[in-house]
Amino acid sequence: MPDETTDITLYRLQACPYCERVVRTLDELGLSYRSRFIEPMHSERDVVKRVSGARTVPAIVDEATGVTMSESANIVEYLEATYGEGGA
Repeated sequence: MPDETTDITLYRLQACPYCERVVRTLDELGLSYRSRFIEPMHSERDVVKRVSGARTVPAIVDEATGVTMSESANIVEYLEATYGEGGA
């Protein structure tokens, strides 16, 4: 059952394998999150650039901890460290 107190927004593309890696981790940890699908054209990803400083996806904003980050490997590591069994 998802944790309703988690306030995570995931910026992602449809059918992006890196984004799906983050989605799998969020689901495995039972975290609730909002998906924001962004423009496929890299030069038009202004929404995610305003949030994370880059136009790359996936990107997350975790309002509970104040963390904003990109790169699927970094996001997965952060989620597991923060919300996994060894997390706070």
